Amino acid sequence: MSPKKYLLLLAAVFSVSWAAVLIRLCDASALVIAFYRMGIAAVLLLPIVLLRYTEELKALLSSSWRLTLLSGVFLGLHFALWVSSLFYTSVASSVVIVATQPLFALTLSWIFLKEKARWSTLLAILLALAGVYVIAAGDFQLDKRHLIGDLFSLLGAIMAAAYFTVGRNLRQKFHIAPYIFVVYSVSAVTLGLMIVLFGHSFAPLSGENLFYFLLLAIVPTLIGHSLYNYLLKYITAYTVGISILGEPLGASLWAFLIFAEAPGKSVYLGGILILMGVVIALWSERKKRII
Repeated sequence: MSPKKYLLLLAAVFSVSWAAVLIRLCDASALVIAFYRMGIAAVLLLPIVLLRYTEELKALLSSSWRLTLLSGVFLGLHFALWVSSLFYTSVASSVVIVATQPLFALTLSWIFLKEKARWSTLLAILLALAGVYVIAAGDFQLDKRHLIGDLFSLLGAIMAAAYFTVGRNLRQKFHIAPYIFVVYSVSAVTLGLMIVLFGHSFAPLSGENLFYFLLLAIVPTLIGHSLYNYLLKYITAYTVGISILGEPLGASLWAFLIFAEAPGKSVYLGGILILMGVVIALWSERKKRII
């Protein structure tokens, strides 16, 4: 891989690692934050899609609208749960637990796509779940609210895995721009309906919030995730998957520098188990495109 691609990969990790901290800086409910993140990202993509990918958008909506719709709903549920987790538990606990997503994606592939499971991957999943237990047990001793956040993060990882599993073939079949435009739009609508259901206000509350919402839509979403999808054309899914594990490290560092939020011993131990499990699983499945 060329040095330029490595720099782009580093830029992707750097961009995505800011998501948790930017969310914490917002003064709004989790659903509102997630809604504006997805909604603004979709609006920014709209002119690009209309100018360059109209035919592919039509093809996507005419042939695969059900799967695309389902993918967007799962993405909306992922952000609803994961963003909520950041207001209950530490940034480090949240981002490390949500990093189990590739393991759940493999599990869903075995169940619904009938793909063969490897023993090494099964052991990796058990190792990661042991890490989640260690973090949850440590957080429970600190504050029971932390345990709620850990649960939200774990459920968010499952929803993200469902999103990736449902959309895996679509991302290979269609250009990424029209696909993520529709998915982000459906995700925003899903979150909007949840805001109405739970009686929240759509008002962003302040100009400062709008600024953070815009940063969330541009930096970790359009720049970070778009770079990952672009790089999948040139490097293996295994390499991209391993690089994504840099997000918990970066996010924990920013949380320490900005909020003076230092991870506890259980987060270090559990985090090591989780990251080891994900690395083993990705290595075992490295010939497949699971991202």
